Amino acid sequence: MSEFRLGVDVGGTFTDLVAIGGGRVITAKVPSTPADQSKGVVDAIEASGLDADAISALAHGMTVATNALLERAGAKIALITTEGFRDILEIGRQNRPALYDLTQRPPEPLVAREHRFTVRERVGRDGVITPLDEASVDVAIEAIRAAGDIEAVAICLLFSFEYPEHEIAVAERVAAALPDLHISRSSAVLPEFREYERFATTTANAYLSPRLNRYLDNLARHLESAGLPEPTVMQSSGGVIDIASAAANAAKCVLSGPAGGVVGAAWLGQLSGEADMLTFDMGGTSTDVAPIANGEAPTTTDSIVAGVPIKLPMVNVHTVSAGGGSIAWADAGGALRVGPASAGAEPGPAAYDLGGERATVTDANVFMGHIADGTELGGRVVISRQRAAEALERLGSELSLDAEATARGIIDVANTEMANALRVISVARGVDPRDNALMAYGGAGPLHACALAEQLGMTKILVPRASGVLSALGLAVSDVRRDLTRPVLTGLDAADSAAVEALYDDMIAEARTELDQPDIERTADLRYHGQSFELGVAADDWDALAERFHDAHETRYGYAMRDDPIELVNLRVTARAAVDKPELSEAAPEHEPEADTRAVLVDGDWRDIPVYARDELGRGSRVVGPAIVEFAETTCVVRPNWHGEIDAAGTLILEYSA
Repeated sequence: MSEFRLGVDVGGTFTDLVAIGGGRVITAKVPSTPADQSKGVVDAIEASGLDADAISALAHGMTVATNALLERAGAKIALITTEGFRDILEIGRQNRPALYDLTQRPPEPLVAREHRFTVRERVGRDGVITPLDEASVDVAIEAIRAAGDIEAVAICLLFSFEYPEHEIAVAERVAAALPDLHISRSSAVLPEFREYERFATTTANAYLSPRLNRYLDNLARHLESAGLPEPTVMQSSGGVIDIASAAANAAKCVLSGPAGGVVGAAWLGQLSGEADMLTFDMGGTSTDVAPIANGEAPTTTDSIVAGVPIKLPMVNVHTVSAGGGSIAWADAGGALRVGPASAGAEPGPAAYDLGGERATVTDANVFMGHIADGTELGGRVVISRQRAAEALERLGSELSLDAEATARGIIDVANTEMANALRVISVARGVDPRDNALMAYGGAGPLHACALAEQLGMTKILVPRASGVLSALGLAVSDVRRDLTRPVLTGLDAADSAAVEALYDDMIAEARTELDQPDIERTADLRYHGQSFELGVAADDWDALAERFHDAHETRYGYAMRDDPIELVNLRVTARAAVDKPELSEAAPEHEPEADTRAVLVDGDWRDIPVYARDELGRGSRVVGPAIVEFAETTCVVRPNWHGEIDAAGTLILEYSA
């Protein structure tokens, strides 16, 4: 029997599955189950029709960690830190998202002040200044015990990234006294300088790990009882890790689901000959956008998620709260707004006819004819245009608009927000979107792709066959990945190349103990002397390091200071163990496809336009806009002046011509 690799992605509205094996690609989409997301995973596997003994591997992406941060629903945790540094998490940085808003309060720290405890010790750049006072450690332990319901402890001592011995001693003492607590040690979670970011990342790891551990344990039990393999889990960096490592390092999985989509987009883009793209993933609750450069998904270590700095490698995703389920509303001034609140999976948009009454982006698309009345979603939801129209009329009465004008307004507002998100990852970073293709996916992405491309001046769009479940496809083809780092913080000219090579060798040896014959990538974080931020560049050639940094700085910021001294901050190793990628081959259609027609609102006019079933198209099939192509899990709106063709990988390539 064929062996299938599965990718299962749990989203806010739907749970998606892609199975690859034996030259076949099988997809499934079922409603998510917010009360117990693991049930949605099992439901998706059942919907695929695959027997348990046909499944060899399962990679999983989810939003458990993300939602816990957004909702502040993680564990109750304690912090142990160096005496005098109890309030680092509240002091933070002087950066503010709204510089002139004096009323804006920063997010509350993940650990309450009364649960932050200090120990007497001090380490500096040259070693121990004050030895660890074990009595103060015991006092902190007793205070944690007295708190009663602490689930995890973050241990963050000053300069532990250079000298972790004190942190290790504290962790051993805590583990011996309180064996049921999860322990996150900063010298293990993030061995880098900058105490605020290190403290914030480590406390996030402690805050999220107990909840993620419970979820993954529950999922593993469900899968084991069904005779299915233990899952691997997608990291934010775009590679999978084993379930035990994910449970202990939850901060690495904050962008688990979106990372899978970017990995899948990069892979499919290469199959279609596109190396430079902007990805556009519009789901039920949010939209995620990311750049693809030279066929790779760039990562960053400067992410802020729900107000919390997470300084771990993450796919460079930017998220906005504009999804198919985003609720439209009228603000106090009578203006139409969309999001951030979402109808989610329960009750969902009004068109789902499951009790939702507020108009959403999906309802606008249904009313305008983009999604057909009676369409089945996930096998359980049947679209009702009547319910969508009623919701739009209710909102329209607040805005003094009819249902049609309200629907058009919702789409325009949502498109503007999503176009701005794409500008953040392109124009704001020195990248001209017109030089890139737009990869559209997610349950709602292809509905809006042409309109967004026109706003940005882009002339090529890729819509993969599995675009409605692309995050799950990315999970199924993701490599196993490990990221390691060592701090150095020295002038580049003064760096001891032999010592640097020894650190790289140490990291590579560690990676090879965990992965079988991995591909190794060496990078280095560099900055000009006096800067407070770094750029990562390839470090396979020591002599080329400085010039690569100058070039990278000029590309990113528009200038380079080639005569200024450079500092070497961190050394990094990324190790990947590749999984077998499937061969995707789109067959030619058996016959000339016949299109139905449907009344669709196009640029303010109702027009009968052709509607194609994607299953009836094949390699070489052409589509000329205005038209609609209905995929198994999504719908693509092809606007006027756009035309396209299915390529050999099964991707619909759309191009614009005025």
